[in-house]
Amino acid sequence: MEYQLYNTFGYLLVIIAGVITIAAEYLVQSRYQTYQKGSIKKKLTGQEVARIILDKHGLNDVYVTEVQGNLTDHYDPNRRVVRLSTAVFHGDSIASISVAAHECGHAVQHKEGYVFIKIRGFIFPFVSFASRFGYLAIMIGFLFGAMDFAWAGVGLLLVILLFQLVTLPVEFDASKRALKEIQEEKIVTSEELEGSKKMLIAAALTYVAGLATTILEILRFVLLIIARDDRD
Repeated sequence: MEYQLYNTFGYLLVIIAGVITIAAEYLVQSRYQTYQKGSIKKKLTGQEVARIILDKHGLNDVYVTEVQGNLTDHYDPNRRVVRLSTAVFHGDSIASISVAAHECGHAVQHKEGYVFIKIRGFIFPFVSFASRFGYLAIMIGFLFGAMDFAWAGVGLLLVILLFQLVTLPVEFDASKRALKEIQEEKIVTSEELEGSKKMLIAAALTYVAGLATTILEILRFVLLIIARDDRD
């Protein structure tokens, strides 16, 4: 009976995690679609805004290139490239210049040695291993009744959780820098700046949702392992 209760509660956590993820995705997509319409008064594209910010901080050796996909924008610290999706690279909307400025925020963090980006860089190599073998270890543990394997899997998932936790200040700081830059360079009007804030907050909330989902998922596995131990 206790195992069944744990199991039911575990499925409830899965549902809650799913709702959080869907809600966050919906928010960022809807905000992106809203602020991707129209143009800012200065008619600057994402590529041009990125170049302005990078050059201001002496990052003339960081290239801005176009990449395929939707919201595939990112900064590559190894190759020193800000990659912007087609819509952001060529677009002159609030969404386009906000996303471009955010990615440049990461480039500035990298130059200044921002502490959390250093920590994230240190953890990153372990995340791939943890993602690959964490769930596998849990599955093996349940299939063969080897709960030590399952607990080891949970330990690996904690590495992913730590990475997501460290990512939060990195993303929020990049957005803060982005807003500061587009305001100081007078790239947007005060009204357009409010749109940028809403756009970047929505994007940041996807990372909060990802963290919450991982916490709920780990809690679910912990409950199931405890219930299995009690049943055995």
